[in-house]
Amino acid sequence: MSGADLPESLAASTSRGPTEPDRPPNLLERAAARFTAWAERWIPDAFVFALVATFVVALAAVFVLRPKHGTLGAAGQVAEIWGSGFWELLPFTLQMALVIITGYVVATARPVYRLIARLAAVPSTPRAAIAWVALFAMLSSWLNWGFSLIFSAMLARETARRIAGLDYRAVAASAFLGLGSIWAQGLSGSAALQMATPSAMQPATRAIVEAGGKVKGGVIPLGNTIFLWQSLLSVAIEIVIVTALVYAYAPSGPRARTAEQMGISLGASPLDAEDPPQKGTPGEWLEHVPVLNVLFVVLARGYLVRYFVKSGQGLNALNLNTVNLVFLTLGVALHGTPARLMRAVKEATPGIWGVLLQFPFYAGIAALIIKTHLNEHIAHFFVGISSKATYPAVVATYSAVLGVFVPSGGSKWVIEAPYVMQAAHDLGVHLGWMVAVYDLGEALANLVQPFWMLPILGLFGLRARDVMGYTFLVFLVLVPVVLVLVTVLGATLHYPL
Repeated sequence: MSGADLPESLAASTSRGPTEPDRPPNLLERAAARFTAWAERWIPDAFVFALVATFVVALAAVFVLRPKHGTLGAAGQVAEIWGSGFWELLPFTLQMALVIITGYVVATARPVYRLIARLAAVPSTPRAAIAWVALFAMLSSWLNWGFSLIFSAMLARETARRIAGLDYRAVAASAFLGLGSIWAQGLSGSAALQMATPSAMQPATRAIVEAGGKVKGGVIPLGNTIFLWQSLLSVAIEIVIVTALVYAYAPSGPRARTAEQMGISLGASPLDAEDPPQKGTPGEWLEHVPVLNVLFVVLARGYLVRYFVKSGQGLNALNLNTVNLVFLTLGVALHGTPARLMRAVKEATPGIWGVLLQFPFYAGIAALIIKTHLNEHIAHFFVGISSKATYPAVVATYSAVLGVFVPSGGSKWVIEAPYVMQAAHDLGVHLGWMVAVYDLGEALANLVQPFWMLPILGLFGLRARDVMGYTFLVFLVLVPVVLVLVTVLGATLHYPL
């Protein structure tokens, strides 16, 4: 009898033994093992990465400002800019913390977790399971990156509970691969949504894109970005390549390190969790009745319906606040009582400490790059070495490089759009394709930058060094693939749209 045939509560706590025979490791598996060993030895914790990046960018900013202000004056300017920008991402930090919490709350509700358990029952071997999680992560990230990030992590944890001999590091890395490949080409891609929403970009940027009437209103609809057949084809190619790559490099047999071997307890399945104990006082009674949850759901649903109707923008009206409210409303409805909801939130909060500690440092880095115009120097360098044929590959590279230091696709695009789109006009390159190209490069940066890994690393109980050996190998394979795709497919498109 397989795990899929068992009652769910029993299947969730039953590990299936590996069915793969032990065999010599293949080339990709050896490469993954070496990269992982290197990462475990040399990659610091993600917080140290943020500190190092801060000082590297600060030195570069001093170099940029020195001709105008002198060395001491430039150093003072850099310190002032960094300090003033350090707290600028506080709203975003809380939004990201709530993405983790509300995603966990929804995923651990029993009706939803039953679906996760069924998905975890599909693969029967460690290698297939690691590839299956990667495939789910990529497909779901095309729909919504926040959904993918949390639900893929929960699927990976449940898969690790079920399949004996599963390498915990590799399956955790697989849960992140949607954000390291195709997420920005999907329905939640920041740059594409910004270009399709008239109010999402400054008028000056719209004027640059419009270029005297060449692009009406400076608005580029999704049909000219993420729904181009070239964009959809690039998504399909990346999914196939990454899934095959993950299956090939997945450790098996004695080379795998399970959660138990790493000293990590996966705990009981949410399907086996007992209800919080109920006591007899009136206050405690209120914690265990659904009436307050129902009233909240009615209120939140009323707001969300009015919000989307009044916006008139459909999916384009989604932002982090509305996504978090949708997930919180679902969580309140699915958990049924305040007691169950509070328990789920309490279980989720240990996963947000890395976000709270590190996001302010990235805010300081972003402020330095933007307010000292370091980004313009980088952009002008790349544009200066470009031609019409090479510009897509150059922009993809530029986006990936800058994404290592400013890991936020939406806010970064606001700053970079004027330069990228003006150069596209000057070189006669399809404008919508440049948005897609920029997003493809943005996703690559996530494979070597722990910023977006932090939410799920907290849920897994892992450090960046535990998974970055695998994500780095995916990065090495995807970089040439992306550069070839953006060049070859870009040649099939005509300026301006």
